[in-house]
Amino acid sequence: MKLSQLFFSFLMGYFCYSLIEIVMRGYTHWTMSLTGGLVLTVLYAMNSRRTMTLIGSCLAGSLLITAIEFTVGFFDNIIMRWNVWDYSDMPLNFLGQVCLPFSCFWFFLCIPARSLCGLMHRRFCNKKAVPIASEQPL
Repeated sequence: MKLSQLFFSFLMGYFCYSLIEIVMRGYTHWTMSLTGGLVLTVLYAMNSRRTMTLIGSCLAGSLLITAIEFTVGFFDNIIMRWNVWDYSDMPLNFLGQVCLPFSCFWFFLCIPARSLCGLMHRRFCNKKAVPIASEQPL
């Protein structure tokens, strides 16, 4: 896997997750943008192998995202006291940083993320060059 693939997947995750947060909450935090980039990069690397089923990929992705969310949340909210989010009022939360409802949301978010990873992988690994429209004969 090339560094350019990882960098592109990071940027896609950075901007896509930021957009999701802005649409859902009205704002985002720079650490969440970085977290979205990290998450999609890891999902891209994981899904590039295509050895897992969709359910397995979503389950692994949900666990991975929840673990990363807890790590970032512990740093942002508990250590730095930035109060980026607080799941204390959500059911089955752990220290207010992760909760079961959002872990389930991550599971389902992994479905379009897997599709996006597949599209990026096919684009990067396509051996046949795709001609630019201006280069095609008339």
